[in-house]
Amino acid sequence: MEKYIVRVNGKEYEVEVERVDGEMSAAPAQTAAAAPAAPAAPKAAKAEGTEVTSGTAGKVWKIVTKAGDEVKKGDSILILEAMKMEIPVVAAEDGKIAEICVNEGDPVEAGQVVAVLA
Repeated sequence: MEKYIVRVNGKEYEVEVERVDGEMSAAPAQTAAAAPAAPAAPKAAKAEGTEVTSGTAGKVWKIVTKAGDEVKKGDSILILEAMKMEIPVVAAEDGKIAEICVNEGDPVEAGQVVAVLA
């Protein structure tokens, strides 16, 4: 049995891997504090282009653009709600919205891709 540290969305989990009938099988390591279940992975962007990421964790309050909209550097793409504050997620460059990767009401993590600019 081998122990590994696995990092998922910035959180570390310790796992033990055991070879069973020539195949690897992973199981949570037995530690004093059991690791919590891994959170769901953020929705992956399908479109190619420049990824726009969330600067903070929060909830998508309002989406102010849609696919196909032209944006300028600094324009709001969507607005997050975090600790009762409204935080805009803005375009880092001029471009066209290729995809919005979240829906209103979705929770987001810091660094999660929320839109793609073409």
